[in-house]
Amino acid sequence: MRIALVGYQKQEKFAQGVDRDEDTDLLLFLESKGLEVVTAVWNDHGVDWAAFNVVVIKSPWDYHNHLPDFLGWLDSLEAMGIRVLNPVEVIRWNSHKKYLQEIASRGLPVIVSKYLQKGENFNEQLFDDLCSDRLVLKPCVSAGAQDTIVIDRSNYEHCRDGIDLLLNKDDIIAQPFVDEIKAGEWSFLFFNGAYSHCVLKTPKSGDFRVQHYHGGHISYPTPDPIHIAEAKRYIDDLEQQILYARVDGVIVNGEFRLMELELIEPYLFFNGEESLMQNYYDALLAFVVQK
Repeated sequence: MRIALVGYQKQEKFAQGVDRDEDTDLLLFLESKGLEVVTAVWNDHGVDWAAFNVVVIKSPWDYHNHLPDFLGWLDSLEAMGIRVLNPVEVIRWNSHKKYLQEIASRGLPVIVSKYLQKGENFNEQLFDDLCSDRLVLKPCVSAGAQDTIVIDRSNYEHCRDGIDLLLNKDDIIAQPFVDEIKAGEWSFLFFNGAYSHCVLKTPKSGDFRVQHYHGGHISYPTPDPIHIAEAKRYIDDLEQQILYARVDGVIVNGEFRLMELELIEPYLFFNGEESLMQNYYDALLAFVVQK
């Protein structure tokens, strides 16, 4: 059983704010368990993908900048009969943020969203539609707060060039700015549907972005079991079994509310802890032995 652990041509900015190379830690841990695992870059044309039985999507953190190529590569793996984790169908669905609309339509708590199609014009009616004087706009295909802007009723005209630039390039998702983000964004990690651990990501002073490479702070608090159960509902709602998931959200009036369901390439916050990587290994083994 030969397994590819898939990443990308690394960029230093994504390593800022963390002390360890998570991919290397995981690779060494899985090798120590006797698995034959090889790291590979998803768009490296020199890789013989047919040599692998399983391709695990770990950290292709540039996929959103090359989505047609990325999805085409996944299609080629599927055509070769190679098992992909998470499943290709799940990744396709998760790659455009309209998946949040689908989740909300099933009655699960999600930060309210509106969508603008590429080429549309921004209309200030969005402030009323979203019942907020401050909005967050970001591409529907994006990651890591790339091209994310915050506007309010008083300054949106001054941001018009930035808004138009976004709408000229991509579909856009608009959401109310959630003040609770100042207290931090919770990330709950699940492997094969089972809860593993969580982190709290808090933005640096004066910022709203919680990612470590934007200066956000990472901590490992003990979560309320109620919020673990609330986060697990989004996993239980999926139609397919998945190897890994990160459920990101904020606590609003005591209830967990989804911001993103990360099923493609989430950072997993192992922090070198073998017990957490053991959870991942156990989940992976359950998939591998199914074949």
